[in-house]
Amino acid sequence: MTPIRLTAKAPADTAGSVLVLPGHWREKRLAFSSLAGLSSPIARRIASAGTAVTDAGSTAAIRLPGDASVKADSIVIAVVGQDGSDESVRQAIGAALRAVPAGSDVVVAASKAHPDQLRALAEGAGLGSYRYTRYRNDDVAEPRRITVALGHSVNGPSRVAVGDASKLVSAVNLARDLVNAAPNDLVPETMAQICRDTFQGSPVAVKVWSDAQLRRGNFGGLTAVGQGSIHPPRLVRLQYRPAKAKRHVALVGKGITFDSGGLSLKPAKAMEWMKADMGGAAAVLGAVKLAADWKLPIAVTGWLALAENMPSGTAQRPGDVITIRGGKTVEVLNTDAEGRLVLADALIEASKQTPDEIIDVATLTGAQLVALGPHVAGAMGNNDSLRSDIVAAGARAGESLWPMPLPPQLRSSLDSPMADIANIGDRNGGMLTAGLFLAEFVPDDTPWVHLDIAGPAFNDSKAYGYVQRGGTGFAVRTLAQHLRDSD
Repeated sequence: MTPIRLTAKAPADTAGSVLVLPGHWREKRLAFSSLAGLSSPIARRIASAGTAVTDAGSTAAIRLPGDASVKADSIVIAVVGQDGSDESVRQAIGAALRAVPAGSDVVVAASKAHPDQLRALAEGAGLGSYRYTRYRNDDVAEPRRITVALGHSVNGPSRVAVGDASKLVSAVNLARDLVNAAPNDLVPETMAQICRDTFQGSPVAVKVWSDAQLRRGNFGGLTAVGQGSIHPPRLVRLQYRPAKAKRHVALVGKGITFDSGGLSLKPAKAMEWMKADMGGAAAVLGAVKLAADWKLPIAVTGWLALAENMPSGTAQRPGDVITIRGGKTVEVLNTDAEGRLVLADALIEASKQTPDEIIDVATLTGAQLVALGPHVAGAMGNNDSLRSDIVAAGARAGESLWPMPLPPQLRSSLDSPMADIANIGDRNGGMLTAGLFLAEFVPDDTPWVHLDIAGPAFNDSKAYGYVQRGGTGFAVRTLAQHLRDSD
């Protein structure tokens, strides 16, 4: 991750290869709060470049050469959307950071920024600077350094704002790295080891269930989904228990490290991004890390249900009946509806600790993409108040979620003549029937919300704002914001 530091220097007086200058819409024109110290000619060029942006709701990055009045070699104008919201700031600064050359030393102007806006600015810079370079030999390196130039003394609130933002960026980028990793490099065992390595020496305790332990413990969902792969399943528990915590939140993440569909094989094109099917588990890992890094006074337990869904002679078959942890039986009609099976085991285990609430996160259904598209997640559950709180937390954090129902009329489509429940129901409203399936494994008296992030977890289109192509780290910020709101 590119380090982010603060300086009291004015933006024009801060050395760097690129100066990022935010422009805000004021009465149908761009206004800049950080032009002090720049020469009149370059100030005029900046103002002129700003007038070229005709869409007052747009986010853009405009690059100009510098002059002797600014220590940076060039200037990038980050056009903040007309609403001026924190998310507009994140998107604008993120777009600017995506536009800077590899290895740049970036200065971000932050004159007169309120701590909340300063935090959004630093988040946008950190998220926009992300590059996934593990498998690349060409020069796509992240910026070398990001300096946020205040133009006034660095006070406590400013330090806290940028420090919190840096921790958030670290957690989100960890989730992005996991989603972007090639599936031959990220299998259940290696993801479990990453959890151990991430939290070594931290206040988070890590427990991993091996394949043999899952079998002995009757974790039938994880065992059945993972039995077709040479890489056996794992269940990971991450426990953060600060002193005097008054609330306990359980986070459960779907972690299918690659989803071929099993014997209900997906089309080849649909498999190309199925390395992202562990995006829910990655988000839970990032959120627990952030809760610990922020030292939130709330107990958090993260559950990562990890398996690889592959076809083979040992794979589960359509028509199999499996027994989930706790004893409920499931008729597996489609092996490509596997995420709900591993989540069922994890939800049962999470419920045993009697948390105050359970939130599960999963790239669960293609129906979510059909209903809400690639940028908005679906939120559903058994508690409208909790669902509203999480949707609102997402809005504050810069992630879009939409409340969805769990219509009881759809439950009958999951009835099975062979078992307690089938793993698929009517394809119409498939996101909702998947949620109804999961509800069967959560105690009625435990507030629970399910987030289907199938679309937002992976950007398969062109980059925008602070979002590159590939893993987005979606839901880390929503979960962390909800935890912060709940403390």
